[in-house]
Amino acid sequence: MDAKYGFGKTVSMSFDAAVEKLTQELQKEGFGVLTDIDVAATLKKKLNQDMPPYRILGACNPPFAHRALEAEPSIGLLLPCNVVVRQDAAGVVRVEFMDPKAVLDLVSRPEISRIAGEVRQRLERVMQAL
Repeated sequence: MDAKYGFGKTVSMSFDAAVEKLTQELQKEGFGVLTDIDVAATLKKKLNQDMPPYRILGACNPPFAHRALEAEPSIGLLLPCNVVVRQDAAGVVRVEFMDPKAVLDLVSRPEISRIAGEVRQRLERVMQAL
């Protein structure tokens, strides 16, 4: 993935295995999954449209979230950190992470930038463990 707002990688495992491994690795770095949106199931139910598996996991590290909320109470608009697990039509599975540095730099406050940098480092370790 080559975008200003995220980073990711292709993984050599099934879609379900990738979701499971991702969740485990996030936990090792202090993240819980607050939300789990099955985009493919939702589009099938609401629009009767088929698409390859696609899930958005809303990951949160409570100590970092608390620090960020203390520094900037409205920052909840930019939380949690979304992680996408998706499979393309050829069966290739990708895991993509929202870049907290790119998103939280919108706030333009040094303390938020420091928190975002620390969170990004943890998410990069999760990505490398996949």
